[in-house]
Amino acid sequence: MWLAGAMKALQYDSFGGLGQLRVGELPDPHIGPDTLLVTVVAASINPVDYKVREGYLTGLIDAVFPVVPGWDVAGVVVRPGLDTPEFAVGDEVLAYARTDVVHGGTLAELVAVPVRTAAHKPASVSFEDAAALPLAGLTALQSVRRSGLKAGDAVLVHAAAGGVGSFATQLAVLSGARVVGTAGPANHDYLRGLGAEPVPYGEGLVAAAKALVPDGFDVVLDYVGGAAMDATRDLVKPGGSVISITDGRAASEFGGQAIWVRPSSEDLAELVGLVAEGKLTVNVAEVFDLDHAVDAYRLLEAGHTRGKIVVKI
Repeated sequence: MWLAGAMKALQYDSFGGLGQLRVGELPDPHIGPDTLLVTVVAASINPVDYKVREGYLTGLIDAVFPVVPGWDVAGVVVRPGLDTPEFAVGDEVLAYARTDVVHGGTLAELVAVPVRTAAHKPASVSFEDAAALPLAGLTALQSVRRSGLKAGDAVLVHAAAGGVGSFATQLAVLSGARVVGTAGPANHDYLRGLGAEPVPYGEGLVAAAKALVPDGFDVVLDYVGGAAMDATRDLVKPGGSVISITDGRAASEFGGQAIWVRPSSEDLAELVGLVAEGKLTVNVAEVFDLDHAVDAYRLLEAGHTRGKIVVKI
């Protein structure tokens, strides 16, 4: 029987910079009938975490202090909820454990995981790789799906070497599309390894992309916005599909969609199944322990990391 007590967690009590973060004790999470109590083995961090902490998403999603950051988790079920027949004590799981408010996140020894966000972790997939998959992998899968991408299409992936872009590039290659990805020169060999043709950011982007695909792209997947979306005007075919996770012009100017990733047990099971089969690769850049989680966010916020940053609990 699980006995309630106190847990160690990364937390903050008000909006602000890195200085707001501290590691301390909090009460163990409570769980509802459709929630799992999970002991966290590993969690990964994402740019949205510090955007929430800095107050940029106020009005879109509410924060209840103290906030424990993090939505990505891989761990072990220690107590199932009353109505969670899919899971049992001891099951290894992963989840995009986002709820309707930001409060009890995954950078902690324990987390309450809504059953609708969780999937079983195959034994062949490490906890670190599983923790790095949910938010970025789901964003990639759902954006590729909504784009209508099909075999034979030419697709341009903006920020193809990033956390989301790396997954989207691989999923687009798996679909049979021809994939061109934007990245800095240091990441061009990495993109070739994923099956994409790299082109540089910046002034030469349009010319380089047109040299590869003169007739324009059937699909543009944007994971950075700004100048990348400006270039899209010259690169997408008339009637082509434009999807962005950062720039509303995908919908307003191009008739595409600006998306916000949704938790989905089914989608997550599909993704981790591809990892287990060796068809999808997870790139973990660095692993920190919980006591050094502030350093993990410092590295993330510097903006120069390829792959995912994981905190092992």
